Amino acid sequence: MVNTIRHRRVNIVVLERDEQIAAHCGEGDIAILSNDEGWWIKFVGAAGHIDCYGEPYPSYNEALWSAKAAAEFGT
Repeated sequence: MVNTIRHRRVNIVVLERDEQIAAHCGEGDIAILSNDEGWWIKFVGAAGHIDCYGEPYPSYNEALWSAKAAAEFGT
């Protein structure tokens, strides 16, 4: 189930492992998702362009904190 957190007018969308970014996120959103490597933060840009930090975070809380910090700066 998708969980959306609104922070500084930015949607931070937490996705389950089987959910796709394009199906739940729009331009300017930040997606948080996990895989076997850890928790990833993905930034959704114009025309669905996705950018991300180079390494995953070890925990959900660290990923969420980082996403909120990015939202403070308007991604």
